[in-house]
Formats: sequence, structure tokens, C-alpha cells
Amino acid sequence: MDGVLLIDKPSGPTSHDVVARIRSVTRERSVGHTGTLDPRATGLLPLVLGRATRLASVLTGGDKTYEASIRLGVSTTTDDADGIEVERFGGSLPDESRIDEALARFRGTFDQTPPAHSAKKIGGEKAYDLARRDVAVELKPVTVTVRRLERRAYADGVVWLEVTVTSGFYVRALARDLGRALGCGGHLDTLRRTRAGRFDLAGAISLAEAERLGPGVETHLISPADALDGLPAVTVTEAGLKRAVHGNPLGPEHLERRFVPPPGSSEAGHVRVLGPDGRLVALAGSRGGLLHPAVVLG
Repeated sequence: MDGVLLIDKPSGPTSHDVVARIRSVTRERSVGHTGTLDPRATGLLPLVLGRATRLASVLTGGDKTYEASIRLGVSTTTDDADGIEVERFGGSLPDESRIDEALARFRGTFDQTPPAHSAKKIGGEKAYDLARRDVAVELKPVTVTVRRLERRAYADGVVWLEVTVTSGFYVRALARDLGRALGCGGHLDTLRRTRAGRFDLAGAISLAEAERLGPGVETHLISPADALDGLPAVTVTEAGLKRAVHGNPLGPEHLERRFVPPPGSSEAGHVRVLGPDGRLVALAGSRGGLLHPAVVLG
């Protein structure tokens, strides 16, 4: 059972819980995910099964799109609605024009400090474990990029947003920082991920449906080759297949046709190595006129 399974995660379980539940019902031992969703968050959680788990790091780095609501006027310990209230604003909440003016500061590339209650590691320990023990947590800012940030609505102190961001961005931190910029505080109320890389929520199935199907979820798997269809591809000969599965470099004589890197691609970019049957055999890098397998699925 090799491929990517798109799950519409409900609010409540952790991403690890979802992995464990799919592992249990499919009896597939190798299951992982390509980007954590907080327990309270819902939406798209791409899982990798079987040999596709070897592609997790490649699939993790794409942009993410979220629908979020931010409640102004209340700050919490975790920067979301699960946290303990630490401050409540007593004045009048800002109007739409002030909110839009503040949101403009969060478009483009800037440094963002992750929430204290996050999975970021400090001295080998996760920040949220330290925070729960009341250990002072000082996280270093991370450079992130907001490609799109749109306000959808504003009513009763709640701002509804849609945002597309680079990997590593925390929408909880956006809620915290927007509240600070407006001088009234704020926290993330709801969060739903609708896109992750090339994957869209429209192609996902619910966790309940996946558990009902059990091993039958195999019909919903996206093949490893299709999961990375944005990468250039080469097809190997039978002789090339034997070399690729052992991680040996591939020359022109091992390919069905000569590989020409696409314009603008770098030598560090991945190339899909497909077997004669179209199955993804490996990801390779182009160097010195040869393709060097870096991730081998076999």
C-alpha cells in the first residue's frame, strides 16, 4: 500500500492520532504525515503510506492555505482558544479600516516568532513541554513568507481570513501578532487547512470514512509518481531500473530518452525516475551529466 492519502481531519485528534488510527485500520505499518495540524484545527492532512513515507520530507515543503478566524480582545497562553485567558481588552475594538491597515504588515517576507506552545525544539525538548512546566521559553524568529492574505469578514470582534503561506508559518502567531499590532490582543479561534502543496481539500476523505474503509482506502491513494507530478521525469530502461533501485548513477544509456533539465531548474532539484511501468523508482539529482538517486523507493 504505497501512496498519499488525503484526510479531512476533524477537530480533536492530533496528527499523530490520525496516523495511528489509519495504521491500525489499514494494517500498513509505515504511515506518516507531511505537516502537523494542531488538535483543534481541521482540514487537509496528507498522509504517506508504505514506501511513500520516504517522500515525506519532499512533500512537506510546499505552500499551505488556511481559512482562519481570529478573535480580538482576548489573549491566551497558547495563542488559540484552547489556552487560558491571560488578558482581556476593556476598550472599543478596532474597526475594519484599522484591521486592514494592520493586516498589510503581515504580507510578504518577514521574521515570525513561533508560539511558546509549539513543537519547536529548545535544547532537545519541545517548546510546549517546557511551557507546560512553566519554564521560560525563548524561541528564535523564523523567516516566513505570506503569499496571500485576505480578510473575508469581520463581525462581533472576529476576523475571518484566508491566507497562503510558506512552510513553517504559524497562523496562531499571526493571531497573536495582529492583536498586538491593534493594541487589543487576540487569539486564533478556528483554523481549517484547505491546501498543502499541490494537494487540495476537495480530494480528501473524512477520517471516519477512511476508518470505515480500512484496507479499502487503497483505492483513494495518490501514487508516488502522481504525488510529485510537478517534478520533471525520466523513464529508465530495464538496465537502468536495476541501477536505480540500488542507488547507482544513471547515464544517458540507462534512459529511454535523453534527459534535458527544464529551463530555470537547478542541479539541486529533484527528478522523478520512473520504471518502464511508470512506477516511481527514485528521486534523483542531476550532476555532472548523470542522474544520482537520492531517495530510492525500489
